Amino acid sequence: MRIPGPEHRTDGGLGAVAAAGGLHRYQLQLHDTYGPVVRFQLPGAETAVSVADPVLLEATAHLDERPAALFAFLDPLCEAGNLQVLPAGEHAPWRRLLLSVFAGRPAHERHFARFTRLAQDLADRWAGAADGEPVELQKELTALSLRLICGFAFDGAGDGTAAGAEVDAERVAAAFEDVLTEYLGRLYQVPRDDPRAAERAEESLAYLRATVDRVVAAHAGAAGRTGRSDLIGALVEAGESPARIRDTVMVTLLAAHHTTGVAVSWTLHLLGGHPGAADRVAAELDEVLGDRTAPDYADLRRLPYLDMVLKESMRLFPPGPYGARETTEDLTLGPYEIPAGTTVFYPFWAVHLNPEYWPDPARFDPERFAPGETAARPRLAYVPFGIGPRSCEGAALATVEAQLVLAVLLKRLRFGPAPGHEVTPVERFVLWARDGIRMTVRARAASV
Repeated sequence: MRIPGPEHRTDGGLGAVAAAGGLHRYQLQLHDTYGPVVRFQLPGAETAVSVADPVLLEATAHLDERPAALFAFLDPLCEAGNLQVLPAGEHAPWRRLLLSVFAGRPAHERHFARFTRLAQDLADRWAGAADGEPVELQKELTALSLRLICGFAFDGAGDGTAAGAEVDAERVAAAFEDVLTEYLGRLYQVPRDDPRAAERAEESLAYLRATVDRVVAAHAGAAGRTGRSDLIGALVEAGESPARIRDTVMVTLLAAHHTTGVAVSWTLHLLGGHPGAADRVAAELDEVLGDRTAPDYADLRRLPYLDMVLKESMRLFPPGPYGARETTEDLTLGPYEIPAGTTVFYPFWAVHLNPEYWPDPARFDPERFAPGETAARPRLAYVPFGIGPRSCEGAALATVEAQLVLAVLLKRLRFGPAPGHEVTPVERFVLWARDGIRMTVRARAASV
């Protein structure tokens, strides 16, 4: 059976993507028009098959290859081969190494006190601002997320004394934006308005590499104080080359500083528009924490409603709105036959808004993630961190960071929409807000 989809276009699909306002919105339109499986043209892949049904996704969950052309924009960050498209045989041990660092509770606990201090510093600053003054969440929370992951990557001691504390988080974030904007623009053939964009991207890339080299060197000077709870220590212990260590740190900083910051930003945005849910989060924090201003690691498991709110936020605004794999052999997908070498596209946002599994899908409702509701849905109906052997290795760490930051901020502060500010999601490597997320901030009354 032929897979439905739009007519072939001579521009490779660029015009359709642009007209929709980005690839993330184009996917919603395609699946709304053609159903759960769609054939379409994708820049970097002449033909792709997009799957928005979680049951059908199960047939693709084993795929362990990524289409190289779609991830070529990351080539400049990597000197030892693009980490996002490593062959399956090389990728599997590298993934196990990363999981040993990012997914382990001992590592999370070792860094938790420093994470807490950084989150409290931001809460202190916002609490000290004029009552009701708007703040720009994405910028501030992305910088905070970068500081969190820098410490985790560079500071094996967990005390904030290693090189991670020396990183200029704002400059690193800006440098990543320069590089990604330039290379994503090349992929999607975006017209250049800035004649210095390419030159600035190269300067930014050189700065990023020099920064990583500096902290790796400082890390080497701290021998004996590191371990497998810190990324560089684990990579050194595994015998990875200096180039692979640098590449891994670069890609980790890129992924982590975007995703956690925007996830927390979207969550606060949604709570600002749903005061009943915000009240319930505040009440849960007051009950669990009492007069403490921050949770300890064990407290996170005692905040189920906060966890439900975060999950519902990432359903509505998944930080990474899509992914892709490549078939290495013929694949049966429901009534369709997918030949080897096909790009299988994962439209995570469309999956999360599939009305068959999410009634009234655009409505914010954290109760969707009550245990009974979750058990009644297919496993892949909710995939904010991807699918299968190429899913995000940092998912557990990102969740801990997001829960902690939300708990610290919402225990002390109340967020509301900034008057006259419109929040519009756009595709910018992650699901970003085009003009930022500006919100008013007010101190909460002491609870106990």
